[in-house]
Amino acid sequence: MTAIETPEGLSSIEAVTAGLAKVGYISTPAISTAVYLAHHLRKPVLIEGPAGVGKTDLARSVSRFLEYPLLRMQCYEGLDESKALYEWKYGKQLLYTQILKEKIHDLVADADGLDASFAKLGDFQDLFFSREFLEPRPLLKAMEQTAGSVLLIDEIDKSDEEFEALLLEVLSDYQVTVPEIGTIEALVPPLVMLTSNATRELGDALKRRCLHLHIDFPDSERESRIVRARVPDVSESLLAQLVAFIQLIRGENLRKLPSISETIDWARTLLLLHAEALEPEMVRNTLNVILKRQSDILAIAGKADALTGEAVKAAAKAA
Repeated sequence: MTAIETPEGLSSIEAVTAGLAKVGYISTPAISTAVYLAHHLRKPVLIEGPAGVGKTDLARSVSRFLEYPLLRMQCYEGLDESKALYEWKYGKQLLYTQILKEKIHDLVADADGLDASFAKLGDFQDLFFSREFLEPRPLLKAMEQTAGSVLLIDEIDKSDEEFEALLLEVLSDYQVTVPEIGTIEALVPPLVMLTSNATRELGDALKRRCLHLHIDFPDSERESRIVRARVPDVSESLLAQLVAFIQLIRGENLRKLPSISETIDWARTLLLLHAEALEPEMVRNTLNVILKRQSDILAIAGKADALTGEAVKAAAKAA
């Protein structure tokens, strides 16, 4: 395994924060510390928190600011090693079998019996199960990168417990075992990030191998910075009002609270509609951008006047 070289962007926690900011990701000390330690301790990071708070985007942003390739594996029920690790190029194997058919016939023509024929074909079998016929999937691709990479194992909680067991070798030793070939060690250990929305409890064996990072909904100051980074043309007054409104409705009894990504979408929507300030009617007409359940939309629509007034006052007070 190649010795780990520390990129400038991972030389300190402050460097991580600055690097993420350059690509539009507004970090926190906890987030930057987790990324820093992931590299220096060679440990994966298990990122938990509500959907839409920036878990997947953190991996993308680390990949961009370090200029590392991002290898993403989306998890789902029934995911197995043929989709995560590797599979054999059966079509290519079949093609080569047809091409070598005449050669194989000549090779076994003088063999005395079936066992002798199989013995002579042993070398061909080894050829068909060599690296040339192996199709790498995200986990194996990450092991093969020569200059570092970010491996994103997205929504690990959607996979089966059997897949968790498959990951243990990869996350412990940064290696993959292919029975026909042997163990393949990482040329350079990837920076591994796993995300979870906590739809099921993950196993203790997996958690022990990871650093833990919880990302929650941001406070108003950080949310304003995030929206400013992603929607730079929004005015200061409108930004303060829309963030105040989002913060208020996160305190309501809703089935699905609006995430950061929905706040950004709403800012873009209001900008597209040439809004200069929040108005109750415009809020009601655009609630479907920030709320994804009809029951939530109806609940907030009935309070739109009061919540809009509170948001405008809160923004003015903070100015």
